[in-house]
Amino acid sequence: MFDFASFIPRAVVQGIPLLFGATGETLTEKSGNLNLGIPGIMYVGGISGVIGAFLYEQSCGGDVVPALALLIPLLSCLAGSLLMGLLYCFLTVTLRANQNVTGLAMTTFGVGFGNFFGGSLIKLTGSAVPSIALSATSSVFSRSLPFAADLGWFGQVFLSYGFLAYLAVAIALVAAFVLRRTRLGLHLRAVGENPATADAAGLNITRYKYAATCLGSMVAGLGGLYYVMDYASGVWSNNAFGDRGWLAIALVIFTVWRPNLAVLASILFGGLYILYLFIPSGMADKELYKMLPYVVTIVVLILSSVRKKKENQPPASLGLPYFREER
Repeated sequence: MFDFASFIPRAVVQGIPLLFGATGETLTEKSGNLNLGIPGIMYVGGISGVIGAFLYEQSCGGDVVPALALLIPLLSCLAGSLLMGLLYCFLTVTLRANQNVTGLAMTTFGVGFGNFFGGSLIKLTGSAVPSIALSATSSVFSRSLPFAADLGWFGQVFLSYGFLAYLAVAIALVAAFVLRRTRLGLHLRAVGENPATADAAGLNITRYKYAATCLGSMVAGLGGLYYVMDYASGVWSNNAFGDRGWLAIALVIFTVWRPNLAVLASILFGGLYILYLFIPSGMADKELYKMLPYVVTIVVLILSSVRKKKENQPPASLGLPYFREER
């Protein structure tokens, strides 16, 4: 029998980094910016949180104060992700560099940045294995509700996660509400659809693009922090993120740019990604099963293109720089 009570929590934990990344990228793309640097931003967010946690644990000898153990890595992660977002905006919005090339360059830069500082911290610890263990900080991030274990399968499926998991769902739902139901969301979508018209209506295009991209970068960076502090139990290893950043971008297409749909879709992607672990030995090739999220995304992209429903299409000006003198 397939053990859903064990499978679903693992799928959720696997999917939360994707949900953070997809929500952040959706906010960015709604402003017309195509940020393919999300994998690098998640990497920088993760290592920034690790640096903050490492310095704090070293300063207090491992006897951490829970509030500071949460706050310091969280602020470090947000600061590192914000700087990456500002760098992307400066290159693509202010200097109008090619967004595809800039995003790919930032992914390469982010991975290199994380590996450099991660390797440096590993050398400082003198660890015999190429990793850093931040168990004290991780125990604070992964702490679940105390009564979850007493509620059987319900507690295991719904209440056994750290606070960042619930924060990811809350951010996605709030983002969906803002984009669809508020004047601010209407303005942001107008900037992404037709910046010339939005500019003529008095909207500050540069301000909207900067704000949406930087906020999206900070949200995506939290996915890297969650991966290290919760999913990996506080262990940082270079090049351990795999293809999760790219899966987050694929999730944006899969959910047709709707953050609320990303909540369930991230669990689906997480489940597909680990499905091979629940298939009897000898019946599956794990690499083939890891392709499933991408295959499903391609199918959805084909179907949405054939149906040509406007609400399921990307912003009309996605990836195009705006220069008001060209109007």
